[in-house]
Amino acid sequence: MPRMEEEEARRRFTGARVARLGTVDPGGRPHLVPVVFAHHDDDRIVMAVDWKPKSSQRLKRLHNIAVHPAVCLLVDSYDEDWDRLWWARADGGARTIPPDASADQDRIDYEAAIALLRRKYPQYRDNPPEGAVIVVTVRQWSGWRSAAEPERAGQEERAVPRRHDDPGGSHEQADT
Repeated sequence: MPRMEEEEARRRFTGARVARLGTVDPGGRPHLVPVVFAHHDDDRIVMAVDWKPKSSQRLKRLHNIAVHPAVCLLVDSYDEDWDRLWWARADGGARTIPPDASADQDRIDYEAAIALLRRKYPQYRDNPPEGAVIVVTVRQWSGWRSAAEPERAGQEERAVPRRHDDPGGSHEQADT
């Protein structure tokens, strides 16, 4: 099982649209949530609490980061052709910045994070996040890809799974 080089893991991770954020609660139990994110040029990942419905305004991920700042972010690509599987992970330390931060650098970092998220996600252009920002300083990039996964310099391809009743793959395939 080939491990990815750090640069390939970073490239695949930052090209993804969604990640899973792993934190640890005060009792040592893991907590995992899907997040949208943006990559800052200096190996920082940013995400924000936005207007999507939440079960509570007191988000467990924010409390967990305050107690245990070590976090893990994971992106992956699943395909029915298991020769095309891969995952990339960013491990680091997180901090939260409230929207009403008083320190100058915190306000600068908050605004930069919101700007990056607005650039990446059209949903945020007219309705940007107004909640806390999470900034993860990545300390390690890692990843794995299946042995048969070809190197790609450009964008990722998406394969259309072959139907079980069409072993030759002769049916018409639609764009996904």
